[in-house]
Amino acid sequence: MTSTSSASTTPTTVTAAASGRWTLGDLPVNRIGFGTMRLPQTGGALVPDAVPRDRDAALAVLRRAVDLGVNHIDTAAFYFSPLRSANELINSALAPYADDLVITTKVGPARDLTGRWAAHARTPEALRGQVEENLRQLGRGHLDVVNLRIVGTGSIAERFGALAELRQAGLIRHLGLSNVTPAHLAEAQAIAPVVCVQNRYGLGMRSKDDAFVRDCGAQGIAFVPYYAIAAAGGEAGATGAEPAEVLAVAQAHGVGPAEIRLAWTLHQGPHVLAIPGTGDPGHLAANVAAGALSLSEDELKLLDGLHRSATTG
Repeated sequence: MTSTSSASTTPTTVTAAASGRWTLGDLPVNRIGFGTMRLPQTGGALVPDAVPRDRDAALAVLRRAVDLGVNHIDTAAFYFSPLRSANELINSALAPYADDLVITTKVGPARDLTGRWAAHARTPEALRGQVEENLRQLGRGHLDVVNLRIVGTGSIAERFGALAELRQAGLIRHLGLSNVTPAHLAEAQAIAPVVCVQNRYGLGMRSKDDAFVRDCGAQGIAFVPYYAIAAAGGEAGATGAEPAEVLAVAQAHGVGPAEIRLAWTLHQGPHVLAIPGTGDPGHLAANVAAGALSLSEDELKLLDGLHRSATTG
């Protein structure tokens, strides 16, 4: 998305700064970031037989993201294809890292060398191993933010406590959570500060979590939804026809449905961040520019109605 002033016909590139800012602990970031899950491959992510993305193309997208003002990059050591690793691509493209660049990673899930899912890290030793692997791959002395990603509803005290100890040791600066409930957040907050919650959420998806999103804001915690564009498509990406409501708002703004989904997400509160991922430079620019979209009250009412009636997940 570009804008043209009345005094000039030269298009102005919209950067991530237009989305506003939030602070993760003591780390200020633009609210539009970049997720790297799709970067190591083309097609569906997190599958054993993924087709590796052209390396030079992947590196170029990362560099372009930073050029567009993105200073919050989301990654994980388990984001890889047979020939590509998201962490290695980040290291190769962006190191030495800019002082204002915040890299968020996550631990818990694991994949074996074939790309198949393995058992989650549940012990302090296994979690430390994953933290050290991220440090090695990214070429860093500490990790800016580490999200503990979980499955199930059981206690997370031991696992989060292990990460809190690594924070105390200086390997981690800030801690977050992923795929959690309000009860998990309360349990973790009793152990160490939580700067962000990263859950599946988006327009028409998990309206039951609307109150949780608001509560995170009330506590000063960033809410960072994943699959905000893909919605029910998940790892496979956006699938199926877009609802008429989304298409109508997109047409009114002269943008695509993905940008409207991102704009709606950011309108859920100043603490809500977005980490859309892509390997396409054009999609990247459009995603970043979505941070500048202002939706009217009538448009928000229309989309909120869709969200409540068509929710999935």
